[in-house]
Amino acid sequence: MRLLLRWLINMVALYLAVQLLPGIHFEGGVVKLALVAALFGLVNTLLRPLLTVLTCPLVVLTLGLFTIVINGLLLLATSALSVRWHLGFRVDGLWPAILGGLVIGVVSVVLAILLGDERRPTRTSSRL
Repeated sequence: MRLLLRWLINMVALYLAVQLLPGIHFEGGVVKLALVAALFGLVNTLLRPLLTVLTCPLVVLTLGLFTIVINGLLLLATSALSVRWHLGFRVDGLWPAILGGLVIGVVSVVLAILLGDERRPTRTSSRL
């Protein structure tokens, strides 16, 4: 259930980024948007940890602000795969990708809070 909710949140966030930013384009229907959202989630799952480790000194040096650039790079990767697979999603360059990453991040956080998709820490109990 939680995976489905995250997928829907990604769909809404991507749709809003397309509507708000002139450098991000989408042509297609709900099915293609769902595929792009799934692709975006997959790209985030696979590439974000690698990029974060590789750019760790930059992330630390900029007090975490470089993660905004990482978000933009992940959106560009999603765009490249989407264009290759004819899904109708395209980002025109790094700056629209960075702004799109900001919009998607903010929308995702707000929707996750409103819809109750907070990550709850798991409780472990130990018996003495």
